[in-house]
Amino acid sequence: MDPLFDNLPPGHEFEEDMELRLWEYIDGLSTDQERSAIEHMLVEHAEWRAKYKELLEVHRGIEEVELEQPSMRFTRNVMDEIARLQIAPATRNYINKNIIYGIAAFFITVIVGFLGYGISQMEWSSTGSDSLVGVDFSSVDYSRMFNNNFVNGFMVLNIILGLMLLDRYLGQRKKEWQAA
Repeated sequence: MDPLFDNLPPGHEFEEDMELRLWEYIDGLSTDQERSAIEHMLVEHAEWRAKYKELLEVHRGIEEVELEQPSMRFTRNVMDEIARLQIAPATRNYINKNIIYGIAAFFITVIVGFLGYGISQMEWSSTGSDSLVGVDFSSVDYSRMFNNNFVNGFMVLNIILGLMLLDRYLGQRKKEWQAA
């Protein structure tokens, strides 16, 4: 045997190693030392020659096979077919309407609560003022209501979320109007 193949572990499948080395030889991936050892094995062993001829025929067959190429309009045809078949929209909303209504009710309740608190701070005694409204807004003590940073932040958050809810509602209405 060749010294290149002497270092195979005991019980190693020599035929698998032979096929692997022959494929590397055919593909030109083997080193010069391996190439000379394989050429030596091909000259001396009929089993190696038979396997080499078999693998060489497979290699030539693979090279002769012509790869199929899609037509130039393949992508265009696929996209036209997809456009022809209308893609069905989602049949169910992902967010339950009750959740949206619950959030809206919460924000409306908070806003009404703040308005109620503000109105309750007014002095309702009637004085003969020249105001058409009949309510003197200068008598409302805003400092007690709006001096807390937490309350201010909470009101800003409520306003932003309320505007987002309004935007979503109006956007949905716009889509329905455009679809009709």
